[in-house]
Amino acid sequence: MAVIHHTTLTPSKPELLTPWLPAQPWHTGTGHPPQLTKAGGFRLDDPQGEVGIEFMIVTDASGNPPHTYHVPLTYHGTPLHGADHALIGTAEHGVLGQRWIYDVA
Repeated sequence: MAVIHHTTLTPSKPELLTPWLPAQPWHTGTGHPPQLTKAGGFRLDDPQGEVGIEFMIVTDASGNPPHTYHVPLTYHGTPLHGADHALIGTAEHGVLGQRWIYDVA
């Protein structure tokens, strides 16, 4: 069973998603930078403990009405070969060090 660390991630997931989200073809676009908050989600366990898998729900409050998105993510300790098109960004995890964060969709 994988260990879920309760620590810091810099930049945060909403901070990583803010510049990435408007570039997605399914983004509704408000003409304003996204104002993201985490609305919920769940994680799946990698029995090997190598890959973090998260289904994150974020709400963008930059428009009226707000829009909510389901964003599936994976977290890796090294770059994922051949997946540059899906890279959202990198972040520094307080326990595990640098993480490469990918869009799973």
